[in-house]
Amino acid sequence: MSSTIPPTEPSLINLQLGWPSPRLFAASGLLDGATRVLTSDSETAAALIYGPHVGHPPLRKSVAQWLSSVYGPSVEYERICITNGASGNLANVLQKFTDPLYTRRIFMVEPTYFLACPIFEDNGFRGKLRGVPEDGDEGVDIAFLRRALEVAEKEARDIARSTGRADAPAVKVGKPYPKIYRYVIYLVPTFSNPSGKTLSVKMREELVRLAREHDALVISDDVYDFLSWPEGPSAPDDAVADVPPCLVDVDGEMPGCSQFGNTVSNGSFSKVIGPGVRVGWAEGTPAFVKELAEVGSSSSGGAPSHLTSTFVDKMLRSDNLQSHIKNVLVPTYRERYYALMRSVEDVLVPLGVSVEANAPKDASTATAGGFFTYLQLPGDLPSAKVVAAFALREKQLRVAFGHMFTVIGDEGSLARAEAEGGA
Repeated sequence: MSSTIPPTEPSLINLQLGWPSPRLFAASGLLDGATRVLTSDSETAAALIYGPHVGHPPLRKSVAQWLSSVYGPSVEYERICITNGASGNLANVLQKFTDPLYTRRIFMVEPTYFLACPIFEDNGFRGKLRGVPEDGDEGVDIAFLRRALEVAEKEARDIARSTGRADAPAVKVGKPYPKIYRYVIYLVPTFSNPSGKTLSVKMREELVRLAREHDALVISDDVYDFLSWPEGPSAPDDAVADVPPCLVDVDGEMPGCSQFGNTVSNGSFSKVIGPGVRVGWAEGTPAFVKELAEVGSSSSGGAPSHLTSTFVDKMLRSDNLQSHIKNVLVPTYRERYYALMRSVEDVLVPLGVSVEANAPKDASTATAGGFFTYLQLPGDLPSAKVVAAFALREKQLRVAFGHMFTVIGDEGSLARAEAEGGA
């Protein structure tokens, strides 16, 4: 009698999720922060009571100081409020600053972070989402966006004239809603999800000007800005371009910034501490931040994730988090990136596959970063959807493909993905 050992199934390699590796979680730093808070009676009491609507005051100041060190321009803490992460804050921004009838369109730079689409739809914008293609050199096809804004504005005014209805907010009215935007423009401007591209400074300025012209709010997910390294493996550690200015900084520094501004920076600690922390921040004008903090859920329950916010503050004040990013995250992601690129160059490039550059056109140094690498397949290969299915079936490798990153409900977005082979 004999027995056979069944062949071992190869374990699934999942390159589809934008999740950090559990072994890279900043658990020890978080534990240290929690210990500092929870071993002090006074700090424990302050951490376990309802928090101020705008968030834990020390963390607002710590975030402002940290952002100042990363981006250069001094950030005042009055421009910061604490959130429960980028996803939750996106919903809050829409609740406070958009009207499902008056706000004409949601424009999403594509390929887009597709999980943002349901957040827009949950806030009444089903059927109003439109994609805007990226541009190979600058990051956004600004001419396409300008035309789309002009068409949408003409349609809205024609409808108002034909129906006799006032072209004004209809649902979000009164004192709780002092500012409602006509349009929203959503993007990830630095090391984008999923293309990895970074907008040039020139494009950031053009985007702010266009937003001002059309009363649009630019919502930028600024969650990968802190993870960058030299493009080439032989480059010294400091051969990294400066982090491009946040769109909210561009808006603030350009002459003519309005009381509420036309941008909001949506930040998160999910990629540098761990997603379960559910702590982030928003940066905008002081007036914008004040109103955002008065969203109904915060007025009722206080700032979100208040307890955890106190732990994160301790991590920043002790430089524990900054050290974790510099000495653990960046070196690890850098080596993983180089290993991936070696495989791509050895195996895929000879087949005609190209890699989208992620450094902005005006970067002084070739810089990589973020979580994503975007590949374009040549026309003589099967579509990306077919290749992805083959990789999963035959190689236990899960990869994302272009159809996943289209804008829900926009036929043009789907057509563009089809034209590119679903890449």
